[in-house]
Amino acid sequence: MAQELTPTIKQFIEKVKQHFQDDPKLMEMFEQTFINTYKTTIRPQVDGTTFVITGDIPAMWLRDSAAQVRPYLLLAEQDQGIAKMIKGVIQKQFFFINHDPYANAFNETANGMRYHNDQTEMTDWIWERKYEIDSLCYPIQLAYLYWKATGDTTHFDDSFVEAVSNILHVWRTEQNHQQSNYHFVRDNCPEQDTLSNDGYGAPVGYTGMTWSGFRPSDDACQYGYLIPANMFAVVSLRQITEIAKSILHDSAIVEEASQLAMEIESGIKQYGIVNHPTYGEIYAYETDGIGNYVMMDDANVPSLLSMPYLGYCSFDDPIYVNTRRFIFSEENPYYFEGKVAKGIGSPHTPDQYIWHISLAIQGLTAIHEEEKQYIIELFKQTDAGLNLMHEGFHVDDPTQFTRPWFSWANSMFSEFVLSRIGWIVAGSPLCTFEDNKGGKGL
Repeated sequence: MAQELTPTIKQFIEKVKQHFQDDPKLMEMFEQTFINTYKTTIRPQVDGTTFVITGDIPAMWLRDSAAQVRPYLLLAEQDQGIAKMIKGVIQKQFFFINHDPYANAFNETANGMRYHNDQTEMTDWIWERKYEIDSLCYPIQLAYLYWKATGDTTHFDDSFVEAVSNILHVWRTEQNHQQSNYHFVRDNCPEQDTLSNDGYGAPVGYTGMTWSGFRPSDDACQYGYLIPANMFAVVSLRQITEIAKSILHDSAIVEEASQLAMEIESGIKQYGIVNHPTYGEIYAYETDGIGNYVMMDDANVPSLLSMPYLGYCSFDDPIYVNTRRFIFSEENPYYFEGKVAKGIGSPHTPDQYIWHISLAIQGLTAIHEEEKQYIIELFKQTDAGLNLMHEGFHVDDPTQFTRPWFSWANSMFSEFVLSRIGWIVAGSPLCTFEDNKGGKGL
């Protein structure tokens, strides 16, 4: 059932459109993308929590749901209904994490629906059980940003503390994946949908980083140490530390989270940086800690491109700048250039397809105004006339696309457009970026 737009949302859209009166196409795209998640994916629950479907699938992804509602944080301080909705998402996410911290997607009720009959430990709540580090990072990020946007701390309750304990336990366990019971096997599927080595993934050595079975694309990791996901984990652990100090006053969580962050960070620096013959020191996408690397970047977030956006490093960090040059080169196997567009795609979608999510991240992390404006124009040329964002589209012909609309991509586009007028979620690293000083700007 579609959600009715609140007066606050309607007024907000009109305020934004006043900044783009000379660009009716962009105004229409913003309005449609901004309301898309609210009208089509929000499912209020009788217990006060909020279930958020990913779009064309009736399940709730921990990652997607956080990204889908993130732009509405700008309204949460002034609209109690929206604040309640977002708080409900946070509560639902931590309920799911406490049910199973290894699962990535869940059902609205314990109805036993699932994507596939996989060989892993399933329950009736779980839609899919692909373990991804970012599935635990995104709820922490949303809880942290909700606090910064509203000042509300009531969501840091017993369920939150239990979830933090579960997250710390999983990340600590997966520093030594050979001691973990997690496994995942899917039969009769593409290679990227299942884990090798009888479902335990390729062998890895100890690095201090924490292991991940799958990427944020839901594709299997080739090597278990996914560098951008570990970077996101470092950011999340720092946010946990701040919450534990300021709100929970829990010295045990402070000590455990800060120590784990230091160990993962040390692993990234020791094992995640490669000296490239053209670009110098750059971050690898994946490694196994025993000498093997995947050199690429993927459109899905966390990506290497997204690291300043997520708060791992500064926008002008030298290794990030080098990595960014690599990402937008032919040496990245998922960088595509065509007649209409150029950008980052994914092995998750067809060859020569780039993603609107990656274009939004490119714009949000760009330092130069020319690049930001180029991204705006590219969005306008690649929506296939639908005023909505897709998953991926062909670089030569944007009328060839996957998914007519993709809620996560719609929210990312909205966030990029809002950043163009300095309207940024409080607590976001974008608030300190030199081109976007002043925080929310509302």
